[in-house]
Amino acid sequence: MKQALLDIKPTVEAVFQYLHTNPEISWKEFLTTEYLKDFLNQEGFQVTTFDDSTGLVVTIGSGKPCVGLRTDMDALWQEVDGEFKANHSCGHDAHMTMAVGTLLLLKKLGIPKQGTLKVLFQPAEEKGTGALSFIEKGLVDDLDYLFGVHLRPIQEISNGFAAPAILHGAAKLVSGKIHGVEAHGARPHLGINAIEVGAQIVEAIQAIHLDPMMSYSAKMTRFQAGGESANIIPGNAEFSIDVRAQSNSAMNDLIAKVEHAIKSVATLNNITIDFQIETEIVAAEVDDSAVKLMESAIIDTIGQNYYVPPIVTPGGEDFHYYTLKRPSIKATMLGLGCDLAPGLHHPNMTFNHESILTGIEILARTIINTFQK
Repeated sequence: MKQALLDIKPTVEAVFQYLHTNPEISWKEFLTTEYLKDFLNQEGFQVTTFDDSTGLVVTIGSGKPCVGLRTDMDALWQEVDGEFKANHSCGHDAHMTMAVGTLLLLKKLGIPKQGTLKVLFQPAEEKGTGALSFIEKGLVDDLDYLFGVHLRPIQEISNGFAAPAILHGAAKLVSGKIHGVEAHGARPHLGINAIEVGAQIVEAIQAIHLDPMMSYSAKMTRFQAGGESANIIPGNAEFSIDVRAQSNSAMNDLIAKVEHAIKSVATLNNITIDFQIETEIVAAEVDDSAVKLMESAIIDTIGQNYYVPPIVTPGGEDFHYYTLKRPSIKATMLGLGCDLAPGLHHPNMTFNHESILTGIEILARTIINTFQK
């Protein structure tokens, strides 16, 4: 396997270079989809694309077992060196490259000899809706196992180490609008100040308490009110609240308290506050047998000394919708240490590119282990 991996290394590096330098945001991964389709067709793979969305699926073989590998595709939209642009600061460029590399490596090894391999290139993970779209299309209905991968920051896993599962938390992003009353700055009693209402919402959600043994948080992450005239009390404002909890049950409790807090502030001020959940991601529910298969692949690739147990992280991933909506799927996600710094979603995120080859080998071994199970 090591020689086959070295043989595909130049191709893998070229794929990563293209994907890294051509980032596209959620649901607009048009060039990425076209590039991957053309590349994989040229490599002889059966590729399926969709008329109504970005993304693609590669299918090899037939019959059971049906083993899946999923990668995300989208970049983030953020300010980089003073300019807003699409930017691969979450590692999806590396994840796609590992999926492509795994396909190339398994092709060289003649895998699968029996059964079916499906590789899902999924759009819009950052929106939390990409996995749901693939589920709705019926793309995972035949899967027995599903594996994924995500680069991990140095705060979680050191370079060269790997974990067989990432225990992501649940997340909900709430957006809302405050409908107060504008007034002259000299006559505050005639208005309802949207900024003050926003401050009350912040205080209300900071007063929420759940079981302290469970990791959770709720915080306002966006607030926009007022214009250029500083002598006008703003009546309207828009806001976002990021809500996180380590389990799905804790999230249910937390979001109910957040919604109650917003409604209570509206009642207190006798105003309307419109709000809705824009994005929601469920907490991880991994399968023990899938974890064991990946654990064995990690140890065979990098050795027992570089294996770390499943890691708990407050971040979210829409990968876990696959098991929530299709409980028969046995799934887990590889956590790959790669010297990633300063952190995920940092505009200047960097990582050790050599880890891509390590990830390819671990994923390939996991898939082989699954077919031989």
